[in-house]
Amino acid sequence: MSARRVLVTGGVRSGKSAYAERLFADQPAVTYVAPGPVPDSAADPEWAARIDAHRVRRPAHWTTVETGDVAAALRAAAQPVLIDCLGTWLTRTIDELDGWNRPRADWEAAWRTATDDLVAAWRDREPLTVAVTNEVGWGVVPAYASGRLFADLLGRLNQAVAAAADDVVLLVSGRALHL
Repeated sequence: MSARRVLVTGGVRSGKSAYAERLFADQPAVTYVAPGPVPDSAADPEWAARIDAHRVRRPAHWTTVETGDVAAALRAAAQPVLIDCLGTWLTRTIDELDGWNRPRADWEAAWRTATDDLVAAWRDREPLTVAVTNEVGWGVVPAYASGRLFADLLGRLNQAVAAAADDVVLLVSGRALHL
């Protein structure tokens, strides 16, 4: 049996997204779930340019769903799904919970519920489903509380998704290592 749920992880600019996209080369229909914050060209032109580069690279026959509700998108799609990426989903989720400005105890239960829902939807998928994420645990401990919070929560999310994956692929310098 070939893998149907694949987590692709690695550092920034390691080739994760391009690798994940190649996994769908022979698929006639793909749902691309873009869960990150909506880009604001005026406020952050660099982020908007990254999003545009991803949009241009996608085949025309793919359907793009831009949503923070990844669990609902997974449940709604009958065809293969590519989620790019869990790190941007986490950022959007913390933004929506106002987690950068409130004590973690005030919103962590809501985050856990959202994470559990995402993992349950991931686990239930039959068609090929690939999630891209960032590996944030190899660098220094971030100097700021927001960086430490992000690294902690993404590490937990990655572990939960990996536990329900059929394959986990680590990208290093464009090279794929199956874990």
